[in-house]
Amino acid sequence: MTKPGFQRAYSSEHKAQRAADLMEAARALAARDGVRGVTLTAIAQHAGVHVSAVRRYYASREEILLNLAEEGYEDWSRAVTAQLSRRSDLTCAELTRALVAPLAERPLFCDLLTHVTLSLEREVTYERVRTFKHAAGNAVAVVTGAICTASTFDRDQAQELVVATIALTAPLWQAGHPGENLARLYREEPAVAHIGIDFEPTLTRLLTALCDGLTRNGS
Repeated sequence: MTKPGFQRAYSSEHKAQRAADLMEAARALAARDGVRGVTLTAIAQHAGVHVSAVRRYYASREEILLNLAEEGYEDWSRAVTAQLSRRSDLTCAELTRALVAPLAERPLFCDLLTHVTLSLEREVTYERVRTFKHAAGNAVAVVTGAICTASTFDRDQAQELVVATIALTAPLWQAGHPGENLARLYREEPAVAHIGIDFEPTLTRLLTALCDGLTRNGS
């Protein structure tokens, strides 16, 4: 909701707060309406900022959403690392649960992963995408290291599993959360409902199969 009596932020503290308000507005809107439906105007209105003033803080809607994706990578890596902490010799089923459960608990991050490669990375500056890629790469490295410590996987195997997790999450999340018309079709025509998927068990099953294959190939 737009905050009444908008005033320009002059101090560094107020500017930092205004930037944080815009991020929080984008987070709330994306969680409520989906990333696809978030506009710069809606972000500004939700944060109580005139749309023309948003560019004092962020160059575009895509930059704001890429910031959220960067936060998502870091948050997910912390959650996975916490689950794998002080564990050893985990089975493939245990490993995949540790990767997938935190994703299922972070629907906004799953939604963002689709848009990162389709549009967000393509619509920001070189400097911003470079920063994002370093942050995402660091998150992948952290999770990869945690898997190596908690299992018999070497670094290459662990990284393959992490990269596959990210690559599969985006399309499976979208398929598992159809739009209104598709959801209606599945309800009204059960014969085609099998096309829809259940995100968490499907991703877990596919990753467990990949993990088993990596284990056999490495033995």
